[in-house]
Amino acid sequence: MNPQAKLIFALSLTLGTTLTIPSNHWIMAWTGLEINTLAILPLISKSHHPRAIEAATKYFLVQAAASTLVLFSSMTNAWHTGQWDITQLSHPTSCLILTVALAMKLGLVPFHFWFPEVLQGSSLIVGLLLSTLMKFPPITLLYLTSPSLKPSVLMTMAILSTALGGWMGLNQTQTRKILAFSSISHLGWMAIIIAYSPKLALLNFYLYTLMTAAVFLSLNSIKALKLSTLMTTWTKAPSLNAILLLTLLSLAGLPPLTGFLPKWLIIQELTKQEVALAATIIALLSLLGLFFYLRLAYCATITLPPHTTNHMKQWYNNKPTNTMVAVLTTMSLMLLPISPIILAVV
Repeated sequence: MNPQAKLIFALSLTLGTTLTIPSNHWIMAWTGLEINTLAILPLISKSHHPRAIEAATKYFLVQAAASTLVLFSSMTNAWHTGQWDITQLSHPTSCLILTVALAMKLGLVPFHFWFPEVLQGSSLIVGLLLSTLMKFPPITLLYLTSPSLKPSVLMTMAILSTALGGWMGLNQTQTRKILAFSSISHLGWMAIIIAYSPKLALLNFYLYTLMTAAVFLSLNSIKALKLSTLMTTWTKAPSLNAILLLTLLSLAGLPPLTGFLPKWLIIQELTKQEVALAATIIALLSLLGLFFYLRLAYCATITLPPHTTNHMKQWYNNKPTNTMVAVLTTMSLMLLPISPIILAVV
């Protein structure tokens, strides 16, 4: 793909996101979502591999259906209330349809089926965009409409997402699929808290984006698409491999790393809202995710590759680590001590 085409698609992604996030009218928000979808499709299918074409087709069909539901929800609400303002969503049927539409956009259970397959058919950089930037507009719409949505529906979807994201990630050997189920699990944490504290859900999303970007860029630097490849990368970039261990543990939410902050605050807020049972269930379900993060970390740093491996050991090189990877990794590990400042800003 030539640089001019990449520039056009990058500008279109920026335009779609900046149209949706500040908009107050449903038609403008829908337009931004459509521009985003059409801009990411060529990036998914640029390798011309059958799996990439399949991923692009699945992504297009699911996103088109979700966008149609967003439009139908807003039209139903406008028909009954005369309001096109995003924050004025009040009709019960419209609220339910919008919850389904945003769940499809984000990949929440039971509408998660497309996300692991699309991520598996994409490159690591495009997978990073799908896991972070493409989820920003739907999360914003969820944030704006959260007072109107039913907390019980969101809580059910959140607990199912955390359970299924952790359970389905256990036996995966492809790093992109593992990160896809990790994303589904983290979305459960955002969905369960957004009805009670929308700002806390946004903080969780920002920190998740930070940590996921660090993991994706690290895996892209060492070209690790499978666990068997990950076992042999210690010879190529030993320092980056060691830092990847800590970043994965941060993504799992272990103290004293950055990833512990949102989980800690969410459990605290759920307890204050007298839904301690849901807080206990989602905290226990996060142990499933911890298992496959530990498995990734174990394969990356603790094991030596077997002698019968089909993957050749990589030559050690002295190429410096990308500055962006270094900055994101540092922030993924060391933001917990300054949590009072982060909370004051939020």
